[in-house]
Amino acid sequence: MVDRPGALVIEDTGEVRRLLCEVLRMAGFDVTEAATGAEGLDLIAERHPDLVTLDLMLPDMDGIEVCRRLRGMTSAYVIMLSGRTEEADRLVGLEVGADDYMTKPFSPRELRARVAAMFRRPRRGDLRGSGDRPRILTSGDLVVDEESHEVRLAGRPVPLTRIEFDLLLLLASNPRRVWTRETLTRMVWHTDWPGNDHVIDVHVANLRRKLGDDARSGRWVRTVHGVGYRFGG
Repeated sequence: MVDRPGALVIEDTGEVRRLLCEVLRMAGFDVTEAATGAEGLDLIAERHPDLVTLDLMLPDMDGIEVCRRLRGMTSAYVIMLSGRTEEADRLVGLEVGADDYMTKPFSPRELRARVAAMFRRPRRGDLRGSGDRPRILTSGDLVVDEESHEVRLAGRPVPLTRIEFDLLLLLASNPRRVWTRETLTRMVWHTDWPGNDHVIDVHVANLRRKLGDDARSGRWVRTVHGVGYRFGG
């Protein structure tokens, strides 16, 4: 019997929480639920889910703080949910490690589509050819290990989210190629769902920050103005 992927719903509104649980169970997940941020963090440490849906407004702490803390515990996919429609809220969520942001009320069909898109994304070896071996990519003092899903810079581990790792792996695998934002969306998310250049830009900015990179000089990730990005190592 194949184990079902695990999902954790962190949502204080009972009606919304039940709907999220139902949608994710129908999508094939083993679902656990929490009504507070603290409870959700405890369940993440205990159950190590593959997916977390996270309400921005929780009774004990806001979703931004929960997301910041959980990123020190897990590389699970995170979808942040909020009744706020301002772009700034969405970008802050992405900056602290969320993979996607949806506003309430949300469409169950769209939620399922976005979750399915994330789990269809090329993972580790899926970005290489079917007959190729996993790679260890080295550029200067930067090492990207495809098999272990680890990145080291000057011998020190660099903790990346799944999206950040796949972005770096794709760019480093093709150092001479310039990637448009649209192509990066298709290759890394395996879909067109982000639908906004800011999503790619925020994830690239997070990747640069963790690598100690400078957007102007672009030691590792260089901006090609008017086009997109390329690996700069």
